[in-house]
Amino acid sequence: MSNLRAHRNGTLKPRMDRKTASVLAIVLFAVFFAFSAPAVYGQGRKSSAAADSAKSVGDVARGKYLVEGVAMCGECHTPRNSTGGLDRSRWLQGAPVRWAPVEGASNWPLIAPRIGGNPPASDADMIKLLTTGIWTTGKPLRFPMMPFRMSASDAKAVVAYLKTLTPQN
Repeated sequence: MSNLRAHRNGTLKPRMDRKTASVLAIVLFAVFFAFSAPAVYGQGRKSSAAADSAKSVGDVARGKYLVEGVAMCGECHTPRNSTGGLDRSRWLQGAPVRWAPVEGASNWPLIAPRIGGNPPASDADMIKLLTTGIWTTGKPLRFPMMPFRMSASDAKAVVAYLKTLTPQN
């Protein structure tokens, strides 16, 4: 039996017998397994510190997205510069509230507190606020603070991001 076979276009191609094909398949599988097994099976052996670190990096990125792109916290909690833009050098460090109700309100806040760096309550209290709208006093925050109803994981991500900021004096 010849080791060559004719192809449609008239060229001759080498032919592989079943035994050679089986050996080649086993070798390719062994090479594939040798390179992929550490990646697949090693993930289960990561230390909990490494897994927590990867999760916290993801939480911080998600928290930044939620704070800056969804909740727009900087609009109230960041002072303005001389041109009226947000002063990024004092990001989330507290600021005068720029809006007032059309009709006077005796309990309208004048200052939005600092939330960047050291949030004004414990992690648990901040998460409770962001998931329920209830502050440490047991009452809802006053407007213009929005009564957020975030998921627990989103609230934890927001707190993780806020804690990465450097508080200003």
